[in-house]
Amino acid sequence: MYAIVDIETTGGHASANGITEIAICIHDGNEVVQRYETLVNPGKDIPVYIQALTGISNEMVQQAPYFKDVAYDIYNLLQGQIFVAHNVNFDYSFVKYHLGAAGYDLQCNKLCTVRLSRKIMPGMPSYSLGKLCHHIGIGNSARHRAAGDADATAELFTMLLNSDKDNHIPEALKQRSKEQVLPPNLHRRFIEKLPPTPGVYYFHDNKGKVVYVGKAVNIKKRVASHFSGNNSGAQRQEFMRNIHQISYQECGTELMALLTEAVEIKRLWPKFNRSQKKLEFNFGLYTYEDQRGYLRMAVDKRRKYSTPVHTCSSLLEGHNIMLKLIETYQLCPKFCFIQKNNDTCTGAGQEYCACTGHESAEAYNYKIQQAIEGLKQALPTFAIRDEGRTNDEHSCILIEKGRLYGMGYISHYFDANNISQLKNYLTPYPGNDYMHNMIINHADRYPWKKVDFAEIARMA
Repeated sequence: MYAIVDIETTGGHASANGITEIAICIHDGNEVVQRYETLVNPGKDIPVYIQALTGISNEMVQQAPYFKDVAYDIYNLLQGQIFVAHNVNFDYSFVKYHLGAAGYDLQCNKLCTVRLSRKIMPGMPSYSLGKLCHHIGIGNSARHRAAGDADATAELFTMLLNSDKDNHIPEALKQRSKEQVLPPNLHRRFIEKLPPTPGVYYFHDNKGKVVYVGKAVNIKKRVASHFSGNNSGAQRQEFMRNIHQISYQECGTELMALLTEAVEIKRLWPKFNRSQKKLEFNFGLYTYEDQRGYLRMAVDKRRKYSTPVHTCSSLLEGHNIMLKLIETYQLCPKFCFIQKNNDTCTGAGQEYCACTGHESAEAYNYKIQQAIEGLKQALPTFAIRDEGRTNDEHSCILIEKGRLYGMGYISHYFDANNISQLKNYLTPYPGNDYMHNMIINHADRYPWKKVDFAEIARMA
């Protein structure tokens, strides 16, 4: 038996919105054998634009039962049936969420009439319920009302059952089938062609624009994980509705996938990527000249359009670097803003320090320049050589003076010891602190993958 469901709500996601009306048509595979419908008091005001869309006003639901009062009847109608709806994940997420809040755990197989219509009735100009029904001659005098839309969906479902010559419906209902959890606008062929390899994948909207970029050790498995579960949050619901196509690129290793993902997020700025848009080191070491001509060095928050002489992930890390510079290059702790009281300078010069005027600006500034040069010299230059996309190639990432130069793929037989030659085979990419830190940490964890050019130069 099939339970064909339509709901009207106060908004687009279940966790923050209520149901205002629900209709259920029980279908035996041939016809509708039972109907249920009721208005529901959502416990909150219905937005004006939704009142205009559905015709359901606050006054209409004022005396209607709350969902918890009809949850028992709804649960008993649905449990054990196949839950059918047009864009099923939306309706199911709402009903399951609110039944759960009332103490009922709904567990149903699902069928989406949007997805089934795309398979059984290909080539339609639109698969929205109203336009699809109009095109195939199904009448609906109560659009955007639960009973009218449920009846129209039931009639559409009957037509789909009768037209399903290739057994799409039985296939979708098989226990191992993931068909019903896929986004309504995504054809299964996009999932089937995904490889089980490391790489980056792209979700595209109906216009082909990339709305999400992700990385994976196993592209096929990771993409499928996006569509499991019944998260009722607003972001997930909008996310699922916007996925129309999937593309990908294989990357050879997880690190290559991570770096490519970071590059692509910066390049494409996808709508649903949030975590890496601000993944930058937040502090830096800055220098400036005071009114007396002395160069001062300070740890400060990263400022837009500014270039620090060194970056660090925290204020503590910055202070630790500064303390080492003060000790190594005999800098003034007051001029470096480490000592902030009016006591005698605790630096190597003490009362003869630059802060007392005993050391000239020229002499002190030379030490600052030495400290900056020391920071630069400490920045590593190396490559990471690892597995490629095929057996006859290797992936390669080049860090030059602590910054990402580029990455790419080289022949299995290529000698990567010459940095100038290696650059000819790599694609330059803009790096950021997140990427540089990731690469350096990876090299520390897997030293046998590292090609150290400084060590090569010493041995030459």
